[in-house]
Parts: sequence; structure tokens; C-alpha cells
Amino acid sequence: MGTTPEPFHGQNPDPNLRISDADRHKVADILREAAGEGRLEIDELDDRLEATFKAKTYADLIPITVDLPVAGTPAPPVPQTRPATGGNPAVFADNPIESQLYVAIMSGVDRRGVWTVPATGNVIALMGGADLDMRQAQFSAQETVIYANAIMGGVNITVGPDVQVVMQGVGIMGGYVGPRGVEPTGGPLLRVKGLALMGGVTVVRKPLKGAKGPKQLRTPPPHELH
Repeated sequence: MGTTPEPFHGQNPDPNLRISDADRHKVADILREAAGEGRLEIDELDDRLEATFKAKTYADLIPITVDLPVAGTPAPPVPQTRPATGGNPAVFADNPIESQLYVAIMSGVDRRGVWTVPATGNVIALMGGADLDMRQAQFSAQETVIYANAIMGGVNITVGPDVQVVMQGVGIMGGYVGPRGVEPTGGPLLRVKGLALMGGVTVVRKPLKGAKGPKQLRTPPPHELH
């Protein structure tokens, strides 16, 4: 497929700008992947594909995929894990959360410090911003999936050194940026999927400021306390 057009004359992209065939094919790939995972019925797929190839501007594409977390990228296999070592080890929650929705519509969402990351999270940033700092957070599952969709907005996710990251997003007049592939850190796996339409989704891995070791983030088991 071709490349996404650059912003017009270096300014912020206008949703009324006309789209290219490459943009239409990117959205079509997302729709086909969604249908393959059972998120769309065949008639829905046909209707949305027809709307995609009839679309003229970026604004026409927004309603076609706004309810789809699928990124159109096949998920790589989950690697065998080993105990986390060094840096800021991830902590698993005693009371895990199955799913959570974070919405930033012309506003902001900010989660940092000690909080619980759901097993499945849905983040929607529509002309707004969402910041999820997971370095001191407790994880609900060994594998976490965050569906991050940014439409003329931004989603920023920060993880600790022991968190494995897989980026599976698509950017159209926007960017989906983060570690590529599964690094052998041995910690929990975070998959980030979704669409950045004239917006951006960014994942960075870094240690907690001032952290010196595992005791910064977890309390030793009772048998280790003397």
C-alpha cells in the first residue's frame, strides 16, 4: 500500500481533506480483520466496505471504524514467560478488573501512580488526550489488551522495563508508535491495538523516576519479613 499523505502545507490536517486509495485500502484491511474475528457480520462488512470506497474525505472514514478496536494486524504468539528481574517489576492485582473504558472527548484522562490495569481496556481520545502511566500500576492479567483509538487526539502509554509490548495499530494521517515485536523481558504482555486517525498513539518503556529495585513497587511476602 502507499504512504499516508503528509499534512497540508505543514499545518494540522483538515478532516475535509480528500483521501487517497491507500487510505481507503488501510480502512478496508481493518474491516476485513474485524469480520474475521467475528466483530462484524458479512452484511455489515459489505456495507462498510462500500462506504469506505465511496468515502471522499477523512471525515467520511471516522464513523466507519470508530467502534472497532481491531488494528488489522495479526497477533503474534505469546512467548513463554519467566520471572521478572531488575528495573521496576510488574505487580499483579489481588482484585483484577476484567474491562474498563476510558473516554477523552475534548477533555483528558490521566491515570498514574498505583492503580489497576484492566485485562482489556478501551481508550477513546476524540479531540482529547489520554495518559496511562503503568509503571506503578497493578496488572489484572499476564496478557493485557488495550484498544487505543485516537481521532484528532492522542493516547500516551508508559510502561516499566519488565513489560513486553506489541504494537498492532494503524495510523492514517497520524502515528502509532512504540516498541515493535516482543522483547524477552519476562514480564506481562501488553498488546496495543486500534486506529490513529489524524491523531497519535504512543507507547514508551522507561523506569520509574528514582526507582532502585523491586522493593519500590512490591511488598515482600510475609516469609521474607524478619
